[in-house]
Amino acid sequence: MIRIILFLFFVGAAALGLAIVADQGGDVSLQWGAWRADPPVLVFLLCVVLTVAALILTWSFARGIYRMPGRIRHSRHERRQAKGRQAITQGLIAIGTGDHFAARHHADVARRLAHHDPLALLLHAQSAQLNGDRDGAQRAFHALAEREDTRVLGLRGLFIEAQRRDDALTAAAMAEEALKTAPASAWASHAVLGFRCSRGDWDGALQILENDLASGLIDPIPYKRQRGVLLTARALDLEMSDRDKSRDSAMEAVKLAPTLVPAARLAAKFLSELNQTRRAMRIVEVAWTAQPHPDLADAYAHIRLGDSAVQRLSRVESLAAKAPSHIESALAVAHAAIEASEFAKAREALKPFVDAPTQRVALLMADLERAEHGDSGAARAWTLRAVRAAHDPVWTADGYVSDRWRPVSSVTGRIDAFQWLTPLAALPSDKPNAIDAAVADEAVLMSPRVELPSVPPPTQDNSPGIASTASPQIAPASAAAPVAPPMFRPRREIEKIDAGRLPPVIPIVRAPDDPGVSDDAPPDDEFADSMHPEHLQPGGWRGFLSRLVS
Repeated sequence: MIRIILFLFFVGAAALGLAIVADQGGDVSLQWGAWRADPPVLVFLLCVVLTVAALILTWSFARGIYRMPGRIRHSRHERRQAKGRQAITQGLIAIGTGDHFAARHHADVARRLAHHDPLALLLHAQSAQLNGDRDGAQRAFHALAEREDTRVLGLRGLFIEAQRRDDALTAAAMAEEALKTAPASAWASHAVLGFRCSRGDWDGALQILENDLASGLIDPIPYKRQRGVLLTARALDLEMSDRDKSRDSAMEAVKLAPTLVPAARLAAKFLSELNQTRRAMRIVEVAWTAQPHPDLADAYAHIRLGDSAVQRLSRVESLAAKAPSHIESALAVAHAAIEASEFAKAREALKPFVDAPTQRVALLMADLERAEHGDSGAARAWTLRAVRAAHDPVWTADGYVSDRWRPVSSVTGRIDAFQWLTPLAALPSDKPNAIDAAVADEAVLMSPRVELPSVPPPTQDNSPGIASTASPQIAPASAAAPVAPPMFRPRREIEKIDAGRLPPVIPIVRAPDDPGVSDDAPPDDEFADSMHPEHLQPGGWRGFLSRLVS
């Protein structure tokens, strides 16, 4: 509306001006040499306007002729770009649907028509990956990494390709370079953190965690917990080599994560050595209230060096009173009572759990029968029952079981992944039964048949850090092969784990009836001693089964 008003205003002003000029009259005298003209003013103005219009038209025509080749080139380029973008769109859709033939065709078209477009390079790389062309994908990601605007994208692609080739060094180098280029890159930070943890470089891992906090990749509350986990790992690693640094790390860790069992146990140990008994007891009590654990009970019992077995029993009873209904309280009291020869207290503590015992309950009952009555037959029966008893809690993370706490999951690389949990129920298995036996004597076994875990024996390892790629400390659900951290594993295995195609826990085979005692079996005392709790660590009862089979 405003434009219309302005237009009408200018038209009226022009008409008014022309009317004033026409009313004035007069002539304009023009002389050039012998040529002379005296046109009226209105005619002169009209000639000027027509001359200017002709000049403008002539200039526009000449400029159009001059620019025509450039316009033709630009129009052709725009058409090629439009076709290239259409090919990129269709190619990405084909990749999403898994049509590798169409993806490859559209990638070739996009590379021919829009080879400078980073999306064309990305389409080419992904279509090569979809077709299994590792070399082509690597060349495309190299081209992306050489561009300033797509450098991080190219480095990520090279990182993934290195993982698929099981090239840990190249993968680590790509992740480190990506982290330098983009410090706020979440995948690069996670990958570098996993690499440093796998090498036991806890100082480097702590630095990455600090960078994550500064970049906003992690909130303050989980940061404190994860820092406590890494400090605990460093303290365990330095416990024998640098006691001072290990003690400082443990004390800082227990401040950041007071409920972390390994941190509380190690901090209580150092404080006990410094005769700070009350402080050590408070640390253990806080962790015990949140999560009762046998390591905490053991640390609490021996928190004052030189105490008698009766004094240790009294101390453990006070700790158990903080979680009176928990099975770990009963197990801790029973163990301390057996050491103190208070057999009635031990039997009373285990009484609520003997009807459906776990493995540790059955083993403590075997110790109790042997220590109180010297009854090797009853001890043997409880030992056999322990083999078939329900599972006790173990350190578990992402479906894998470890004989000790670890700071990082060897499956996903997550920090603080291991939890003190009871393994799940038995999974279907096509493996043959572990023992070929006849019908068991239920009166001797004193328990019904239960399922027997097929846990492979772990190799003893004194290092507190994360398991290396050659260490079979954590047994996978599908085999007894060692487990590598995710950055050292083939991508196809990680994809299988992510897709849920691997069992979530160690498979448990169904055991047949007990075959009884063979003619060449060891004497009762020797047999019972072999099943002592200290010999029944993960893999210990495996030797017992091997002797039964042999």
